Amino acid sequence: MSLLATIVNYLAVRRRIIASLFVLAFALAANAQSEKIVKVLPHFLDAKGRASLTPSLFDRDAYQLVLRESPAKRSGLRFDVQWKASYFRALKLRVETRSGAGREPRTSVLEETVKPGLLSQWTSLTLAGDDYKKFGELISWRATLLDGTNVLAEQKSFLW
Repeated sequence: MSLLATIVNYLAVRRRIIASLFVLAFALAANAQSEKIVKVLPHFLDAKGRASLTPSLFDRDAYQLVLRESPAKRSGLRFDVQWKASYFRALKLRVETRSGAGREPRTSVLEETVKPGLLSQWTSLTLAGDDYKKFGELISWRATLLDGTNVLAEQKSFLW
């Protein structure tokens, strides 16, 4: 291989490495706010604690409709929260709920200590048993990701 071919090869590899580093830097800059709550999915649970009868998303949505229309079949409420954070210490995930039980609205707070990873995480918080029976019909919710008392991210329902 001639010296000219070696130099051309070296420059081509160098260009690829620089382009790859540029793309990586752009991707990291685009993800600047890395603490966020991506998605909150409230699900009713049946007497066996299931939100769905099969793994299918279509079946889950159909079963949720059945549970929504038949309060007697429900045994609880589960919030599946997808979140992400760049912190390396434990954080707190909190879901606050409001219900329309009688004249006085009721509130409930569900909390769990969570540890961030490299990618987004899913955490489930459940309101079940006597607490769910006293709670009543869900009206609104708010999910927050906390570092002590500092709110890092928040997502709330329309009626919150």
